[in-house]
Amino acid sequence: MVMSCGACSFCKKQNEQHCSSVIWTYNSIDLDGTCTYGGYSDLMVANEKFVVRIPENLPLEGAAPLLCAGITVYSPMSHFKMTEPGKHLGVVGLGGLGHMAVKFGKAFGLKVTVISTSPNKREEALKNLRADAFLISKDMDAIKGAAHSMDYIIDTVSAPHDLDRLMTLLAPDGRLVLVGVPPEPFEIKPFSLIAGRRSVSGSNIGGIQETQEMLDFCGQKNITSTIEKISVDYLNIAMDRLSKADVKYRFVVDLETIERA
Repeated sequence: MVMSCGACSFCKKQNEQHCSSVIWTYNSIDLDGTCTYGGYSDLMVANEKFVVRIPENLPLEGAAPLLCAGITVYSPMSHFKMTEPGKHLGVVGLGGLGHMAVKFGKAFGLKVTVISTSPNKREEALKNLRADAFLISKDMDAIKGAAHSMDYIIDTVSAPHDLDRLMTLLAPDGRLVLVGVPPEPFEIKPFSLIAGRRSVSGSNIGGIQETQEMLDFCGQKNITSTIEKISVDYLNIAMDRLSKADVKYRFVVDLETIERA
């Protein structure tokens, strides 16, 4: 986002992302009546309240996705206090959002279990991202074995999946937070929530103050997004690869390739 009203109750509480007049980075109408183009802009004039500082030790290409994928998972972890060392975090889906949730979970000192439908992601989760455990969501024996073991779950998946099955993994007073956007409504049995006083919540990005807090934390812990930097002339190939989920975990366009061209 690049602007909000600054006067509503949400803005006054540093939650500009909930402002009804928020101006998004892409495809919003700016104050001067023009459309916002985000990273595709030739130039941009920004209000200082919506400018954040990137820690000097973080490479820009690895820090850029933190402003979207990073804050999307950091915000609910911070807001719902899913940061207590030793607690158990489940991360559903190992993509752009999921891999950041794993990195933050480990940095907070949590036990992290990756939950996926893809067995071929086991090595990536355990060896490269240092998750503590890996769970196949379709393996009912493994699901039963992990029942009531997790304090929190961050669900990053945007495809249809069984929410009731995930709820069985939560300990009493556990919370599942949705940050993925599946195309169809979820079905969930009320008893999945009533038993154990479990909760389901949703979360979007964070406010500017929280985004800066996240960036500072990333600077302290040397956390960046895992990316593949590409040139502008690779864009069409990158889009084709995206349609096949063939990226770990974000493509970042090197705009200097335009200037050199």
